[in-house]
Amino acid sequence: MRNNLIKVTIEDHVAVVKMDNAPVNAYSRDFSDEMIEVFDELNDTPEVRCIVITGREKIFSAGADIKNRQAIGDIKGETYRHLRRTREVSNCIMECGKAVIAAVNGPALGAGMGPIVAADIILASDNAVFGLPEIDIGLMGGARHTMSLFPKSLARRMILTGYRVPAEEAYRRGIIEACVPLENLMDEAMKMARIIASKSPKALSLAKRAINTVENMPLRDGYRFEQNLTVEMTRHADSKEAMRAFIEKRPAVFKDEI
Repeated sequence: MRNNLIKVTIEDHVAVVKMDNAPVNAYSRDFSDEMIEVFDELNDTPEVRCIVITGREKIFSAGADIKNRQAIGDIKGETYRHLRRTREVSNCIMECGKAVIAAVNGPALGAGMGPIVAADIILASDNAVFGLPEIDIGLMGGARHTMSLFPKSLARRMILTGYRVPAEEAYRRGIIEACVPLENLMDEAMKMARIIASKSPKALSLAKRAINTVENMPLRDGYRFEQNLTVEMTRHADSKEAMRAFIEKRPAVFKDEI
């Protein structure tokens, strides 16, 4: 991994991905490319069972790099390449076979909301806000992502007015799992990540496959799909180990194998 604009550390089966594109983790071409590379590589790293994504200092991501964006339209075809890169930043997180926790350590705006919506679990510090400033800066986008996470009226308020939702409000509405002081955020995120990382890699992989597949399926079809995954899980060594550990009243010991 480059460890340039995206810093990665791995310990105890947990990868911490820190966006480090000063000053506000804006979506430049290099930033987007490196983010995609990082998640693709972590997805292919057996010892990683959970990923925590966060930002530098007191900012998660301000989204689009407005200064550089003005020059994009001057290069033939670059507008569409830029939009595709931006989409793939969210897609590579959503499609990752590992559990992803977003530890939102400050403002998450515009495209910076993408990793949050794509993550599995969201925690935030009490200085964090969630917003779509596009209406005020001559851009569009982010409505569909926002509407998948925020309630209808609130999402439309964000889109139409640029309202920034404080983390405390997001927690009160049940949109995020925790709102804690900034200095406690990573401790809370790592506590949850270690719980996830203690599970079977095979079970986690199948659970992510189920989550990503059944969300938009009818109940009957979704449950049938999950039952087929259960059959696949019971044929894996981790299933037998989990059952033995339960009977013997001891922690299960899993291998980094899927």
